[in-house]
Formats: sequence, C-alpha cells, structure tokens
Amino acid sequence: MKKIFLTLDYELFFGGKSGTANSCLIEPVEKLLDILNRYGVKATFFIDSGYLVRLQALKGEYKVLEQEYQDIVNQIEYLDKTGHSIQLHIHPHWEDSTFNGEEWVMDTSRYRLHDFSKKEIDSIVYRYKKVLSDIVQNEIFAHRAGGWCIQPFEPLFRAFKKHNIWLDSTLFKNGKNSSETHYFNFENMPKNGEWNFESDPLKEEPKGFFREIPISAYRLSPLFFWKLAFFKKFGGAEHKGFGDGVAAGGSKFDKLRMLSRFTHSVVSIDGYKASFLQKAYSAFLNRLDEKHFVVIGHPKSMSDYSLKELEKFIINSGREKFKTFKVFKNEL
Repeated sequence: MKKIFLTLDYELFFGGKSGTANSCLIEPVEKLLDILNRYGVKATFFIDSGYLVRLQALKGEYKVLEQEYQDIVNQIEYLDKTGHSIQLHIHPHWEDSTFNGEEWVMDTSRYRLHDFSKKEIDSIVYRYKKVLSDIVQNEIFAHRAGGWCIQPFEPLFRAFKKHNIWLDSTLFKNGKNSSETHYFNFENMPKNGEWNFESDPLKEEPKGFFREIPISAYRLSPLFFWKLAFFKKFGGAEHKGFGDGVAAGGSKFDKLRMLSRFTHSVVSIDGYKASFLQKAYSAFLNRLDEKHFVVIGHPKSMSDYSLKELEKFIINSGREKFKTFKVFKNEL
C-alpha cells in the first residue's frame, strides 16, 4: 500500500515581521489537531530548532520569551507523547537573529548552512538536534533543510552523518530557486520515490548512508498563481492565513516565472494550495515509480479553507494510509 506522509514545518515568519508563537504555531497546530484527532491521523513535525536554541538563550532576559519557550515546549512534548513524529528543521540564520524586547529581528544574511564554516555547521547540527532530543522521548533522525537549501550537500554530509541524521525530506521534482538568500536546483533528481545517497542527494547510491523521501510535487499553470494571488487578497476570512507575520519575499525572477509559465510546486496544505491536494494525489496513484505521497504544510500559512480541504482529503483517501517518519523507521 502506498503511504501518505503529512509533514509540517513548525516555524515563525522570516520577513519584516516574525509573527507571534501563538498565532503562527500554538493556535494553528491546535486547529490542525482538531481534525487529525477526529480521524486518528498522525503527522511529522519538522521543528525549527534554531528558534528553540535562541529561546533558551534569551528566556532569562525576557519574561515574554520564558512563557513563549514553555508554551512551545509543552506543545512539542504533547505532539511527541500522542504519536506524532518530531524531527529536525534547520534555519541557521537564528545564529544571527535577535529579540528587541517586543519582537524577533531576523538577520537572514547567513540563511543557508553553507554560509557557515564546517566547524560551525557541525556545532549547529549538534545543538539543534540536542535541543529537540532534550524535549522528546523518541529519536531525532530525520531532517528538512530550511528554504530547501540543501545543495551542495558535500559541506554538510559529515556533520549529519556524525550526528546520525540519516533521513532527508527536502527535495521535490523540478524544484528550483535562486535569490540573495536561497539556492536549490532539483531538476535532475532521481525518478524513484525513495533512494539512498552519500554526498549528493541528486545522485542515487544504493549503499549510501542517507535516504531521501522527497516532497511530492504537482505541475501548475500560471493561472493557478494568479488565482492564488486573488484569493490571498480578496478571499475573505476563510482564506486568511492564521499567522500574523510577514514572509520573506522570493526573487522577482521566480515570481515572474510562476506567473508566466508552467512550474512545479510542492503538494501543500498552505492556503489556496490545498485546492490541488486531491488532484495531485490522483496523479500520484497513477505513477508506479513513486512510493510515498509527502504533503508539506506550515502552521503559520494554513487557513480555514486549507484545513477544510485537508479534512476532505483524509476522508476521501482513507486515514489508514497516513504514516509518520517514526513509523517508517520502525518498519525498516
């Protein structure tokens, strides 16, 4: 039976306004759990651990951060104890970001792990995994790169191997982006739905230490992105994202590309993107080479509309098909 993995990147916004933990994380996850609990579905949460590291470092100076830290930890502990999988999401720009007494001030000048030395990379992977391991009872073994920035993998793979992070879920078919902060190009990734690799996630190596389970992707016309822009602005309360922050903008070239030609997008439960969830799954079922249907979401970017679409998808596809990466590991 083909499996469905519902995965969430648990993070704040990284643009001009980070948003609050309550609106971007705590409350959206509670709304998501209302649906998942109704059908007995479990998800995998990739926790932005750099955020936790900074909360730990500064909570003694700011009472608001002490409460924020405790609320986040309580929710992560609950998710872990109730069968959801907690895994590692790395946004290393937290190393340079600060708190001004009222909100987070994001410094994204070093957004990718590649902006750090190999010694610093090793320290980041160790500390970001440890802060999660100290909270949850289950093993941290999987990773998703912040902003999909996993290339080139050569400067990173020794640190991940050393700290036993062997499962990755970052790549998606024909994914491509290049800006001041971002870079990734997955156009030549293997066609298999799952593969092992060593120092290059785009090169399958049967005996490689790492295993890739890519995020599912769907080919979209420019019309979709025009509709997305319309509903974001005029869709009303149903289409309003839960988060109260501002996203970091992509490059003008990539925005123009999406509005003018066919592109591939991750299969997502964020906002209006949830509208093609069922179509993407139907297409997936017809492809023999793909083993897993991996859906991505961000609590901050979900909406009432997207949660309704998710509930319909669970009902139509069957709750027994939903698995977590923790279950995947245990079944190996």
